Amino acid sequence: MKVLLFGIAKDIVGKPELDITGGNRFPGSVAELKTFLVGAFPEFGKLSSLAIAVNSEYAADDVSLGSGDEIAVIPPVSGG
Repeated sequence: MKVLLFGIAKDIVGKPELDITGGNRFPGSVAELKTFLVGAFPEFGKLSSLAIAVNSEYAADDVSLGSGDEIAVIPPVSGG
């Protein structure tokens, strides 16, 4: 499963892409992915919100994930 990281998410992980296909186990839902990210990178827990896109569409926590899905982690954005 390829996870693309943007903004501060990329800074937290230290690279623009994360491959989490280790073994046969990967997060089965968006909620599980968020839990995985916070467990692996505790700084994610400090973000006020975190949007996840699955195959180029924003996804709610209950959306199922497949090993071939392209996931994007989109942190909160502020602007002026």
